Amino acid sequence: MLVQILFYAFATVLVLSALGMIFARNPVHSAMALVLCFVTSAAIWLLSGAEFLAVVLVLVYVGAVMVLFLFVVMMLDINFEELHSGLTRFSWLGIITGGVVIFEIVGVAVARLGPMIHQGPVSEPAGYSNTAELGEVLYSRYAYPFELAAVLLLVAIVAAIALTMRKRQGLKVQDVNKQVAARAADRVRIVKMEAEKR
Repeated sequence: MLVQILFYAFATVLVLSALGMIFARNPVHSAMALVLCFVTSAAIWLLSGAEFLAVVLVLVYVGAVMVLFLFVVMMLDINFEELHSGLTRFSWLGIITGGVVIFEIVGVAVARLGPMIHQGPVSEPAGYSNTAELGEVLYSRYAYPFELAAVLLLVAIVAAIALTMRKRQGLKVQDVNKQVAARAADRVRIVKMEAEKR
C-alpha cells in the first residue's frame, strides 16, 4: 500500500515537472524542471527494484548531461523574444502530437503492463542482481538495437560539432599553423622607447 502511494506521489511530481519543463519561458527554469523529472524518475526506478538504473539516471543525466545543458543554456546569448515569436503559430500541432503520444503510451501500458501494475513489483531472490540481468539482456537479446543507438548518438555528436563550428563574426580561434611555425626569436620582442617624465 505504501509503495502505491509513493508511486502515485512521484508520478504526480514527475508529470507536473514535465509540464513545467515544457511551459517554462526561461530555459534555465526548464532545465531545472528537467532535473526534477530525472530525480523523480530515479525514485520510481527505486520503487520498482531497479537500483542500478536509478543510480545511473542520477549520476549520468543529472550529474553530467544536465550540467552540460545548463552551461550551454547560460553561455549562449539567446534572444528569447525572437525565439518565442512564432511559437504559438504551431501550438495546435504540438498539442495533437502530444495527445497522440500520451494515448499510445497509456494504451501500451494498459495492454501489456496492466496486471503487473496492479500486482506491484515481484520480489526477487537474495542473490539476484538487476545489473547482471540488465547487462545480459542488453548485450544478448538487444545487442543490435544497442549498437544502433550508439551509432545514432555518434551521428548526433558529429552534427552538433558541425553546427557549432560555423564561422561567426568576432569569434577568436587558434591558428595552429602560426603556432607551429613560430620561432624562439619571434616570441619575445624588445622595443626601445624613450623614458617618459611625469
